[in-house]
Amino acid sequence: MKHIIILVPPQTSILDVTGPLEVMAKTNDCLSAKHKTPYYHVHLISADETTVVPTSSGMPVICEGGLNDITYQIDTVIIAGRGEYSKGVPQEILNWLKQIAKRRKTRIASVCAGAFILAETGLLNGRRATTHWMLCDQMTAAFPKIKVENDPIFIKDGSFYTSAGISTGIDLTLGLVEEDLGKEVAMEVARMLVLYLKRPGNQSQFSNILKSQSSDYLPIREITHFIQENTDQDLSVERLAGKISMSSRNFSRIFTRETGLSPAKYVEKVRVEAARRQLEESNLSLDQIAQACGLINAGGLRRLFIRHLHTSPGLYRKNFGVKL
Repeated sequence: MKHIIILVPPQTSILDVTGPLEVMAKTNDCLSAKHKTPYYHVHLISADETTVVPTSSGMPVICEGGLNDITYQIDTVIIAGRGEYSKGVPQEILNWLKQIAKRRKTRIASVCAGAFILAETGLLNGRRATTHWMLCDQMTAAFPKIKVENDPIFIKDGSFYTSAGISTGIDLTLGLVEEDLGKEVAMEVARMLVLYLKRPGNQSQFSNILKSQSSDYLPIREITHFIQENTDQDLSVERLAGKISMSSRNFSRIFTRETGLSPAKYVEKVRVEAARRQLEESNLSLDQIAQACGLINAGGLRRLFIRHLHTSPGLYRKNFGVKL
């Protein structure tokens, strides 16, 4: 049995805690249904030694104790969002995490802004990491030695794992389950939780697409919707600009201002997301998927995947596709 600690700071998001907790609980349920013993023993541990920890939603979390109450061998620590520690983490927590990191084969993970707690230890220096897309610039400025990436939903670098916005703690924990028990168990747990799909860590947070959807400028919202619904068509700057009666130059300027990406980069991100979904959900050939996404052939699809996801379409389908 593996002992998993979820470290609960005051005023963290409730889902930062309950997301990983439910994944572990449902994994145990899945194993019990197969007449196997539970694999995970999850401990909710208070970061400030109190038993009842308030969360940002007002719902308290009941913890079994604090750091001084741990008497078992820890396999994994999952740090929930930083909550009240946005202006600094108590030194005793930083020292404890540093000591845990020295133990062989112990994993340390963070959910959302919990990455800031881990970052303050210095353990992420020189490593890749992520956090909520709205906080990535802040994290980059505060911790310049960390290679902050604002696109993946979670990142593994050595024995350290960081995840993006709140719900991605579920994806990260499913990744830990897959490491421990294999893809089939992780997929079964995802189905038990009625998740659309177990998402790979390199799937994009799509912060720029979310940004475009919240734009106050209606023509840009309309054109981004058109792009997402018509990936097989000509999506050149000239054509897109023409659809909303703008010059190409003015369109590019306004589009970049509203979305944070140039039109060409935005179209690429939408196409790679569309292709990713096809690889996960269909048995279409690579050439068919390429054509459906506005690419010439499988070679173009491969170049797009290498550039954005650092893997080939074939390997992606092998790892994340659903057998039909």
